[in-house]
Parts: sequence; structure tokens; C-alpha cells
Amino acid sequence: MNTLELIPSDAATKTSADLQVIELANDADPRTLALDGITRIDLNFPKFTDGRAFSQAYLLRRRLDFKGDLRATGDVLVDQLMQMQRTGFSSAVLRADQNLAHAQRQLTHFAGFYQGDAAQPQPQFTSQGATA
Repeated sequence: MNTLELIPSDAATKTSADLQVIELANDADPRTLALDGITRIDLNFPKFTDGRAFSQAYLLRRRLDFKGDLRATGDVLVDQLMQMQRTGFSSAVLRADQNLAHAQRQLTHFAGFYQGDAAQPQPQFTSQGATA
């Protein structure tokens, strides 16, 4: 199930006045944040090989129970989108040279996963109707 909103880089807007947004550096500890009233947290990928924002997203979703928008920004490639969705991101601003149609197709390749993740914590084998 696709739960990740894809945003082309030219359509990404700055924060509107009615949103409470935090831009979290990828070396910051999310456990130090006061999340009351925060509606969006922007997690940055300074380069595609730096995956610390994946860990931050998972921590925010699963351990800190953040319910708002977790947005991936920076060097966001189509190849990373499935992992972003599985670690808890709810939106991603694609790098300018990334094709939106390819990105949307990437998110439809798999109907589900055997392991649990941030979006679906229960592994598939524990779901109702699973057989041994």
C-alpha cells in the first residue's frame, strides 16, 4: 500500500504560516525535540549515501509516536522511496532530476512485505488469515 506523498522539487513550497515545522539536521537526536504542536518534521538527506534520516524517521514514528508529516528533503532519489515509506516518511521532495512517473511506479512494485516496518509494525505471518 502506497502511503508516501511524492512532491516534485519545483512544487515544494516553503512552510505556510499555519504549520508548525521543524527542520532537523541529520546529526541531531530526535529524542531531544519537544513535539507538542509540531505538524511536520523535515529530515534532510544531504547526499543519497547518507542514511541517518532513515533512522530518525523510524525513531520518530515508532518510539516517539509522531503522527504528523515526516518529509524527506535534499538528495532524494527514486531508488530510496520504498525504504522511506517503510521507515515512516509520509512525504518526499524529489531531487530536481528525478522523474515523478518513475517514482510513482516504484511505489507500486510490491503489494506488501513479510517483515514489519514503521507503517505496518506487525509482520505478515501474524496477520489474520496467515497459515503456517
